[in-house]
Amino acid sequence: MVNDVIVSILLIGGALMSLAAGIGLVRFPDLLSRMHAATKPQVLGLLLFLLALAVETGSWVLVPLLVLCWIFQLLTSPVSAHMVGRAGYRTRHLRRDLLTLDELDDVVARAAATDPGRADRTGETRPEAGDGPT
Repeated sequence: MVNDVIVSILLIGGALMSLAAGIGLVRFPDLLSRMHAATKPQVLGLLLFLLALAVETGSWVLVPLLVLCWIFQLLTSPVSAHMVGRAGYRTRHLRRDLLTLDELDDVVARAAATDPGRADRTGETRPEAGDGPT
């Protein structure tokens, strides 16, 4: 009885975290906010689901596999969010009016000033500061 209540609470908490991530993806205004919504609550929601599974099975044999799944998620989620954010910044798919501080802007400006014809890894040259999105 107590076991079922704990599992129910963990499952509902995990479902609410996943729901919050989905709502954030739909409601947030720009790429960086959506990226935050996709990674933070989703990892916590997965942890709650895995804890519910561990409590429900009651077997210690399954725990290392569940821990491995969560560690893999903890390692891959920040890397994928970083790559999405970097691609969004490079292609200028972000709203600069929502940024409080853009630390990369100085770095990009200095790199463009030292080598104006510098090409990105994609082979395209960077647009000038006044140009719109490409």
